[in-house]
Amino acid sequence: MPLRVDEDNLKQALLGLVVALVEIISDLLKLQAVKRLEAGRLKDADVERLGSALWDLEQAIETLKIHHNLTNIVDEIRTGLDNAVEDLLLALAGEGIDARSVR
Repeated sequence: MPLRVDEDNLKQALLGLVVALVEIISDLLKLQAVKRLEAGRLKDADVERLGSALWDLEQAIETLKIHHNLTNIVDEIRTGLDNAVEDLLLALAGEGIDARSVR
């Protein structure tokens, strides 16, 4: 589903893109935290501090989405980005494309 952006909703679309990117970064931070935890590289105090910070970030993102009515647009952007990444990975795997040439 393509995202439709016009002059009236440009501000909301831009804010939705920023929130979607922050969500993606947050997801990556969570994955990295789990890897560090499983590898035993985090002390108990670090786990508590990191968990609290990630929880606060998640709550801030949800507050922004609700306050600015961004839930649908963020979902659309995330879906579009997911589809684009999947298409790229399939193209790289299926056609033997050198990842360095996709810049």
